[in-house]
Amino acid sequence: MILSEPKGRVNLKGQSTSNGIRRGDIYYADLSPVVGSEQGGIRPVLIVQNDVGNRYSPTVIAAAITSQTSKARLPTHIEVMGEALSGGSGECGLAKNSVILLEQIRTLDKRRLKEKMGHLDDRTMQQVNEAITVSFGLSEEESISTA
Repeated sequence: MILSEPKGRVNLKGQSTSNGIRRGDIYYADLSPVVGSEQGGIRPVLIVQNDVGNRYSPTVIAAAITSQTSKARLPTHIEVMGEALSGGSGECGLAKNSVILLEQIRTLDKRRLKEKMGHLDDRTMQQVNEAITVSFGLSEEESISTA
């Protein structure tokens, strides 16, 4: 089944939707309560859900972001340069260099979302797509190696 917006306005690639939440947006979100090693507290998250879901669902799918750049570097980690260090040229809204943790993806009620911080560029979103492929084991290589 393919989800689409009324009147043929299919939007899966980060174009504006009526509620304003777009794939690639970075929001502050309240991730508490947590269990074990889950990222918690009020922190930035990256919206990774498609925009049809963003528009019609009461939830979003998001990945946690940390400013702890010393975390173990994994294929599911994408580094993002903070505004202060990029000369304010970026639009992501992160003040510090940060790491998107694509092994820490979770569903959030939209009421957990607080302030919108910014939006990632297409190049970085392509890296995010590749890291999600690794995280979820969606590549053919991954399927073959685990068979």
